[in-house]
Amino acid sequence: MTIEQILDLEKLEVNIYRGSVFSSNSSEHQRTFGGHVAGQALVSAVRTVEPRYQVHSLHGYFLRPGDAKAPTVFIVERVRDGGSFCTRRVNAIQHGETIFNMSASFQTDQEGIHHQDAMPSAPDPKELPDISSMKAFDDEGFKAFAEWDLRRVPRDQLPHIPGKVAEQQVWFRHRDPLPDDPVLHICALAYMSDLTLLGTSWSIHPAERDHLQVASLDHAMWFMRPFRADEWLLYDQSSPSACAGRALTQGKIYNQYGEMVAAVMQEGLTRYPRNFTPAAQ
Repeated sequence: MTIEQILDLEKLEVNIYRGSVFSSNSSEHQRTFGGHVAGQALVSAVRTVEPRYQVHSLHGYFLRPGDAKAPTVFIVERVRDGGSFCTRRVNAIQHGETIFNMSASFQTDQEGIHHQDAMPSAPDPKELPDISSMKAFDDEGFKAFAEWDLRRVPRDQLPHIPGKVAEQQVWFRHRDPLPDDPVLHICALAYMSDLTLLGTSWSIHPAERDHLQVASLDHAMWFMRPFRADEWLLYDQSSPSACAGRALTQGKIYNQYGEMVAAVMQEGLTRYPRNFTPAAQ
């Protein structure tokens, strides 16, 4: 299934939409990918606003594991429509229960001050191997993302910043050209933003990864500048803290021209199972 098919929701009623399943093959995926639900939720919110509004932020909570083989119904609440901003709240429903909720804010075209942090250094993506050839992604798990070209920067090539404990960089882009629809590119980025971010937290704990129970707990994004999801984007990620079975992760997304196009924050579950005792550090 292509990203265009994933993000093409069926309208059931005013403010009610239904999204496609994440996987019909139970041997591949039991749970719905978080980015799948978040991306579809954002599409449902976009469908209820006038074209003059563009999404600038979203904040979501993953409340229950999603069923990868079941479609999701999205119910949109029109919280506010103002002259410059409007707000939507979305509940994602499966089997009669809310699995995800999200608030999204939209803004008309406006002007103000301009600045941004410099883009960190990173190897050219064309010089890096496709991530699908790396052990981090088994064949079955990667099939759902085969239409995306991902290149992870090796740890020995990361531009380490003193004081940062866990860092990761990933280049990515859609392999084929996408339509000239800014909304599609934004929702596609929301879809992909959940794929590698939480992994930053265990990148420095490789021996413990197989013992961890992991899941996205919440997800927030801010969209700053126009971009295309079918052109190379650098996802510069870090995890400033992990404790109490949870890890905080953050990411900045840049295009190849050094423009920061989006920012992401996420907290995820990274706990040991009961009765498990980690090896002494």
